[in-house]
Amino acid sequence: MTSLIVNGEKREIDTPSDKPLLWALREDLNITGPKFGCGVAACGACTVHVDGEAVRSCSVPLGDVAGKSVITIEGLGQTGLHVVQRAWIEQQVPLCGFCQSGMMIKATELLEHKPNPTDAEISEAFTTGGVSPHLCRCGTYIAIRDAVRHASKLMAEGDV
Repeated sequence: MTSLIVNGEKREIDTPSDKPLLWALREDLNITGPKFGCGVAACGACTVHVDGEAVRSCSVPLGDVAGKSVITIEGLGQTGLHVVQRAWIEQQVPLCGFCQSGMMIKATELLEHKPNPTDAEISEAFTTGGVSPHLCRCGTYIAIRDAVRHASKLMAEGDV
């Protein structure tokens, strides 16, 4: 039995501790925002926050997050849309949408560390930051950059 906090709620999962967090979320908790893209932490579609840091849930064993807080796209805006989710909608970012939950999780982490990132810092976070880039098959990187800048502006204005 593994205990963790998922989207603000304490959850107990009766599954092997070596099961990838992605599959524990999707299969055991019916949380489908994180997507399976590659299974080797190369694409970012499965990205979630674990204790505030963006991680690729396909490569993290459930046992490694025992007792920790996991936030998925479903839990990002606990009392309504998160500023990043609003910016994504207002900037009309998604095309197919498959990668977008991971992108929004990464954007949230970036803005928490750098509330007013430069275009270079935004590009770094999504294209070369971390272990590997976040992949968008539709190529919405410019719209993603615009949405991150928009979210930053909303945050600076106190519109969170």
